[in-house]
Amino acid sequence: MTMKRLKDAVVAGVRGLFLTIFALVGSIVLFVFSVLSIAFILLGIGVFTTPAVLMLLRSYANTYRGLAGSWSGVTIPHAYRPFPPDLRGGVTGQVERCSLMLKDPATWRDLQWLLVNMTVAPVVAVLAPSLVLYMVYGWVLAAGVWKPIYEAGGGEWFAFIHVTSQDTADQAALLGTGFFILAVFVNPALVHGHFLLARACLSPTARMRERALARRVDRLTETRHDAVDNSAAELRRIERDLHDGAQARLVAVGMDLGTIEAMIETNPAKAKELIVKARQNSGEALTELRDLVRGIHPPVLAERGLGDAVKALALRLPLPTEVDVELPGRAEAPVESAAYFAVSESLTNAIKHSGADRVWVDMHHADGMLRIAVTDNGKGGAVAGAGSGLSGIERRLGTFDGVLAVSSPAGGPTMVTMEIPCVLS
Repeated sequence: MTMKRLKDAVVAGVRGLFLTIFALVGSIVLFVFSVLSIAFILLGIGVFTTPAVLMLLRSYANTYRGLAGSWSGVTIPHAYRPFPPDLRGGVTGQVERCSLMLKDPATWRDLQWLLVNMTVAPVVAVLAPSLVLYMVYGWVLAAGVWKPIYEAGGGEWFAFIHVTSQDTADQAALLGTGFFILAVFVNPALVHGHFLLARACLSPTARMRERALARRVDRLTETRHDAVDNSAAELRRIERDLHDGAQARLVAVGMDLGTIEAMIETNPAKAKELIVKARQNSGEALTELRDLVRGIHPPVLAERGLGDAVKALALRLPLPTEVDVELPGRAEAPVESAAYFAVSESLTNAIKHSGADRVWVDMHHADGMLRIAVTDNGKGGAVAGAGSGLSGIERRLGTFDGVLAVSSPAGGPTMVTMEIPCVLS
């Protein structure tokens, strides 16, 4: 019996005690509130309370998912249907939100899980602390506490041992020690089993996974069309910029050189002026070409990665911008490019429309997801969806199965959160 086994058994016992209380209190309260809120829909009140209660239920279930992963390595997936980006506000939007949540099969699986989590699941979890505490109680009885208990009420039952003497108290201590030895081997498994039970109830069914996959395919098909359209528009922009900018200047340089060739012997002074003009035009053409290349794929992005590219971008902004980057590696070039231009567009929107005097950018990678948050302390009121300034960012991220979320209450602050599934190398 190693110290690690002993430690794991005690830690599992503490976790089991927490899970017992957390499961009973949380599940009973949320189940009662959910049932009452849904019942009150008939009175009209539940339309406003049900979405809030069900969102609280989802947060509770997601907390369980997090504990399952960190404590026992049990992954519990979820398949909540996303809300449409153009979901309206006010009473109409609240009714629609309530309807969408009640039509989501994952909502009803959460409610079924609450029933299990307030009945069977606590029994599994409470065994872990009981096996540890029983040893403590057995030794307490053997230390002489059995005697006042016996004199006051005729004895104490310790499992199947009726403690009425020092001999039976010693037997209780021995049995409690046996329980603790058993706990060393089974406590982590009991906590693991508690989470396996939650996974069996919360995980999406095969039909739910098929529907989620179908929605994802539809979304990817839509974003692929958007990507094709955006690529065509980008090519037209590049062609137009080349035609109107660098190409026109290079043509002018060629014409100036032809004139210089004709005038260099007859009018050297005029030829010298044209040489200066040609040099200026060639320099401006080179600058425009560099700007055009930077707009397609910034050199710093290719050379130093997404984090340094965003930091370099922040240095050129007219507002103080703090950039916090925690990226242990680099994503694929297309993902980095999409993330860079999404951040660039978010910063541009913040500068143009928010009225902010400070901006923060946070970038990190966890659980196979690149997460970027752009926050400003402006006036708020930004809205994602069709027709908004953020719709282009949403389409850009959608090409990589990424998502965009906006939190922008009136008065600010505004936080634009972007997530792109990817791996770092």
